[in-house]
Amino acid sequence: MKDYQAHEMSVHGEVRTIYGGFFGGGPTTSQRKKYARGVNSIDEKISGDPWESDLVFTRADLRDVVPHDNDPVIISVVTVGRKVHRVLVDQGSSADVMFWSTFNKLRLSPDLLRPYTRCLYGFADNQVEVRGYLELRTTFTDGAASRTESIWYLVVNANSAYNILMGRPAVNRLRAVASTCHMKMKLSDLSGKVIVIKSNKEEARNCYENSMKHKERCVRGVRATTEFKHGNGSRALEGGDACKVNTCRGRTRRGDA
Repeated sequence: MKDYQAHEMSVHGEVRTIYGGFFGGGPTTSQRKKYARGVNSIDEKISGDPWESDLVFTRADLRDVVPHDNDPVIISVVTVGRKVHRVLVDQGSSADVMFWSTFNKLRLSPDLLRPYTRCLYGFADNQVEVRGYLELRTTFTDGAASRTESIWYLVVNANSAYNILMGRPAVNRLRAVASTCHMKMKLSDLSGKVIVIKSNKEEARNCYENSMKHKERCVRGVRATTEFKHGNGSRALEGGDACKVNTCRGRTRRGDA
């Protein structure tokens, strides 16, 4: 008992991934009921579709991989007749996210967006502004074979080095497997052929560097401009002050980080 107590640690907060989105099957009641029925069907989950192939990574998949420092899997997809680069395969995200800048680059009309009433939270447990959601036919290809599926994208108003975050909903729908070690994502086409999509190492490195530059600018901006009233005047937040940003309302206030 003493040994157990000696190893106990106080919990002062939580570290999260992106969560929210169309968990439980989809945005409508009928889709969620269909999902619930599928969860209870064990035989269906085990057998899979007849065209599905086993997805296996071997040492042969490492032959064209340049040694890297834990780079993420960055792929390209085709949607709305355009090839979209810098798509992050993010299995830590419970939503498939398209950023507002990407939405505009695809020249899509805001009228296509359906209202989204739930919440989407980021890594710091901050609520992210969601403009709405839409369904887009999205093609995954390696040049030799391809697969097109309908993906529900949450369109968010946030800065990112990526154009799209391909989260668990899309990965599971495709029944795809991504390997950061092999820098590839594999999935089956409808004939059973395995599609091998290679990660773009250069874009992965550029996205990482751009993300770090953006975060550094944000940190400098908060230190330089964030102020709060103190007596008859104001002063900048110091290192010991905690600051929480509500991204939906665009306000910065003191509080628990």
